Amino acid sequence: MPRLVRALRGAVTVGQDTPEEISKQVELLLREAFDLNDIASGDLISVFFTATSDLTSAFPATQARLALDICDVPLLCSRELDVEGSMSQVIRVLIHFYTNLERSEIRHVYLGEAASLRPDL
Repeated sequence: MPRLVRALRGAVTVGQDTPEEISKQVELLLREAFDLNDIASGDLISVFFTATSDLTSAFPATQARLALDICDVPLLCSRELDVEGSMSQVIRVLIHFYTNLERSEIRHVYLGEAASLRPDL
């Protein structure tokens, strides 16, 4: 069976703007996404992070490299749009990967208060 390119989304809230807390939450988010979708590091194509403007102490991509040792995968960070009334202290992720899963089988991951961003999941 051919391997397909798929993408999954996720988000997590961060309780404090510290490198340790960002690292902890990024690792938790990625491990959950990888486990639920049976993703190994060799399956990864790229990982794109965004963070709300109130998170300034660390780059989520750097924390992911350190925590999960995925140094050979392109990782990128960007600032989330400042939309009035939007949730604060959120890190979002878009993961591109190879898999045999159908699109409908992909399990997106929203943790902590970020679960309210996608109640349909």
